[in-house]
Amino acid sequence: MSQIPNLENAHINLAAIRARARSELEIILKSIRGDKCLVIDPKLSGSLSFLIHSSDLKEHGAELRYLTPEPIQTERTKVVYLVRAQLDFMKFISSHIHNDTSKGIQREYHLYFVPCRLVVCEKILVEEKVHSLLNIGEFPLYMIPLDEDVLSFELDFAQKEYLVDGDTTCLWHIAKAIHSLEFSFGVIPNILTKGKAAAQVADMLDRLQAEEPANTSDMNVPEINTLILLDREVDMVTPMCSQMTYEGLLDEFIGINNGALEVDASVMGVQQEGKKTKVPLNSSDKLYKEIRDLNFEVVIQVLRQKATSMKQDYTDITNTTQVSELKDFVRKLHSLPEMTRHINLAQHLSTLTSKPSFHGKLDIEQTLVEAENYEICFDYVEELIHKQEPLEDVLRLLVLLSITNSGLPKKNFDYLRREFLHSYGFEHISTLYNLEKAGLFKKQDSRSNWLTIKRAFQLVVENKDTSNPKDISYVFSGYAPLSIRLVQQAIRSGWRPIEEILKLLPGPHTETKRRGMSYDKQPGYTSSSEIFDGGRRPLVFVVFIGGVTFAEISALHFLSSQEGMAYELLVGTTKIVNGRSLIETFVDKLG
Repeated sequence: MSQIPNLENAHINLAAIRARARSELEIILKSIRGDKCLVIDPKLSGSLSFLIHSSDLKEHGAELRYLTPEPIQTERTKVVYLVRAQLDFMKFISSHIHNDTSKGIQREYHLYFVPCRLVVCEKILVEEKVHSLLNIGEFPLYMIPLDEDVLSFELDFAQKEYLVDGDTTCLWHIAKAIHSLEFSFGVIPNILTKGKAAAQVADMLDRLQAEEPANTSDMNVPEINTLILLDREVDMVTPMCSQMTYEGLLDEFIGINNGALEVDASVMGVQQEGKKTKVPLNSSDKLYKEIRDLNFEVVIQVLRQKATSMKQDYTDITNTTQVSELKDFVRKLHSLPEMTRHINLAQHLSTLTSKPSFHGKLDIEQTLVEAENYEICFDYVEELIHKQEPLEDVLRLLVLLSITNSGLPKKNFDYLRREFLHSYGFEHISTLYNLEKAGLFKKQDSRSNWLTIKRAFQLVVENKDTSNPKDISYVFSGYAPLSIRLVQQAIRSGWRPIEEILKLLPGPHTETKRRGMSYDKQPGYTSSSEIFDGGRRPLVFVVFIGGVTFAEISALHFLSSQEGMAYELLVGTTKIVNGRSLIETFVDKLG
């Protein structure tokens, strides 16, 4: 199965977005004639894997290398750098050119910034006296379709850059990406925002429309009806909790990167010691599409039923004489590789989720979310620190403890801070500084309003029927993600009915109808006359600034599938995250 997803069933023409990005990359490669060495920064390799196969790069005469500080090992006389605009990358490139020059190697150098060039980066190239030796351009890759209904802006460090470094470049990239969608699908008439970053993106979007208007004269109805911009800062509780969907748990325990996961070959039933197997995961896999959003408990049952059914079919076919029945059976056999793949993965997850340590962690998360017993949670985090459990796992619970209590009492804060540095090393003082600056680990300066928020949004749901869920809370086995409750509210009736409770959450909230739009249906209702051609429901684009978890995407899928739901939902995100990967962006060792 290809890592490049099939986008045929997408709500809007995402295939065209992907094709355009691929075409622009091919134009760059064709413009540099002959054999060339394509040097990309490692993070970009994942993004490019959604656009083009490595075999296609070879057809364009490109030999692939990854950017490192070490000199490039290649016989090619043309070098093409395809990198994000990062200062350290400029140093690497300068070092490569200086190394070639010192050895008398003559090469033609090309540098393409992704998605756009930055003056500060070019300044370094000038200082290093290599700017004049480079042919500089841009590869405007602002977003990648990860699946039928998910777009990623591929901004791994957006949350840290914005909250800690005060760098708003990532917000401009998001606005630019959304505006490019408006050129293809019409200007979005309704925008709802929650959070500081979200409000800034909305302002930037309006400025871009004023400077470079997307022409809507040939579009009677924009294909995207409403844009909901949510700042991750508004809900940092959700990503710190353990996801309980099949897809979410795969990401928690193994890690889904760029639409695939890498596991030991033994997990997939192949006895090759030390060998890794890559498993693509997207909607092209029909069984995965069916089970990805289910609570893991239910996935086990579904796989068992399918295996039993296939076994029964095999028994029946041995007694049949009908050719049509044989054909049906052979057709069913085509799904056998998918079945085997997911049974192996589910078995591996079952081993990991049955461990007492995992259940203990879940119990503490539940206690924290319910704001029931601060002392028990404090003692549990203290014990993890003293046992030197994995750093990211400890920080994840520390952040959850801090957020749900509006910070820690000064005595507890100072104590845990000291113990953490003793256990993990004083080089992590900058990690704690980053978390403090982002407001994720702090001293208690006011009474916690988490209980009020929890009750107002009904975040804890007692009915935990995971096999036949009636509420989005099944994705965390009882906790309804705050972010998705906000989306529910925005879709149902906008912000106005809950303005007072919204003030308890970080950042401003806005609800605007953009000027000059002839089609400006507000969210919250629909009528038969407003259903689009072909019976398609209006589309709401939900954008998470700072990352979204797979469990939240599953919750949105659940909402979209409910009877009477007036909208289709498209997800946009800076990156797919989980608690560990989000915490990792704040980890910063001194020295």
